[in-house]
This record gives sequence, C-alpha cells and structure tokens, in this order.
Amino acid sequence: MEETKKTSKGLYWLLFFISFTALVLFLIFLPEWFWVTLPFTITFLAGALDAL
Repeated sequence: MEETKKTSKGLYWLLFFISFTALVLFLIFLPEWFWVTLPFTITFLAGALDAL
C-alpha cells in the first residue's frame, strides 16, 4: 500500500504573500528592480500549490 505524506503548506503560503507584497512594492517604488523578487514569488507559489 502506498503511503502519502501530508505536508503543511501554511509556511509556503505565508512566504508567497510576503514575497508577493515585496513584488508589488518593488513595482511601485523601484520598477526597474521588480524582477529580483520574481523567482521567490514563483517558487513559493509553486510550493504552496504543491507543484514542485
């Protein structure tokens, strides 16, 4: 029988919302540097959606 491991996604969601907030702030105040936050935002979203 296959055993599936249930993991908590709460930390990933928290980190996603923090990085998304940073992304929006960078878009407002430093638009030429917003791409620096993209890898973090996309990675944490993928982890929260269990796409990794």
